[in-house]
Amino acid sequence: MFRTRRLRKSEGIRRLVRETKLSVDDFVYPLFIEEGENIATDIVSMPGIKRFSLDRISKELDEVVSLNIPAVLLFGIPSQKDEEGTETWNDNGIIQQAIRFIKKNYPSLYVITDVCFCEYTSHGHCGIIHDNDVDNDATLVNIAKQVISHAKAGVDMVAPSGMMDGTIAMVRESLDNTGFSNLPIMAYAVKYASAFYGPFRDAADSTPSFGDRKTYQMDPSNRDEAMREATFDDQEGADILMVKPALSYLDIIRDLKNNFDRPIACYNVSGEYAMVKAAAEKGWIDGEKVMLESLLSMKRAGADIIITYFAKEAARVLNK
Repeated sequence: MFRTRRLRKSEGIRRLVRETKLSVDDFVYPLFIEEGENIATDIVSMPGIKRFSLDRISKELDEVVSLNIPAVLLFGIPSQKDEEGTETWNDNGIIQQAIRFIKKNYPSLYVITDVCFCEYTSHGHCGIIHDNDVDNDATLVNIAKQVISHAKAGVDMVAPSGMMDGTIAMVRESLDNTGFSNLPIMAYAVKYASAFYGPFRDAADSTPSFGDRKTYQMDPSNRDEAMREATFDDQEGADILMVKPALSYLDIIRDLKNNFDRPIACYNVSGEYAMVKAAAEKGWIDGEKVMLESLLSMKRAGADIIITYFAKEAARVLNK
């Protein structure tokens, strides 16, 4: 008989043979920053998460730093939108202001920006619309303007999320040609057209006004395609490859970990967060234990970096 239970007999031995360990160092905390003043609005579908104006965000950032969370991922919510999302490359836009504010007041915090258009366009899609679809190549030109503006503001890393073909090559070339060759890129390399994004679209006012995003985000049915997408981003110069969502795509995280010699990130998205919160509120699950087990599963699957709305809550537990 193989007595594998010998190594489970006490907490001491379980600690010694534990294969995967979750750490605060794994976390990136997303922040929604809204243009305006005196804004600290609860996002109803994401309990515990708020939209902040810059004059109200210091308390949140103080807590992030005190919990030793290493990085934040910024999403901007502008006061004005237009067809092209021109506010994304306004050097005095909300994201650019946020970058400067955080780097000045919280210099130890690593600042990553989401590079996309859906929060900034009047139609809610991730680029320029021609013939009722996003024009890939026209959008690339504007992506270049956006990343250069973020770089000039002092961002530490850019994370293009729109799933336009050729994005990483365009971003890398644009940064290199404007003196930012040392600025890294975290590619949303494998981003699925997922039903788990619902609460985020409430949070960021980014729901498409027509159609959906299935012509540019990936079909959840496809696994081999994920490898192709990641391969192209890897070859075009991505420094980190991301899978989004995380919990329903652990197989994809493992595929990337096994096949690429780069750090792998995953995005524990709003719907995944909201489901745990809702079930815990009903008393159906132990919210803290399910949160930690879910995050551990992402780490075990191969994620080196976990972008999660649970970052603060998990950090409080892990820091005990």
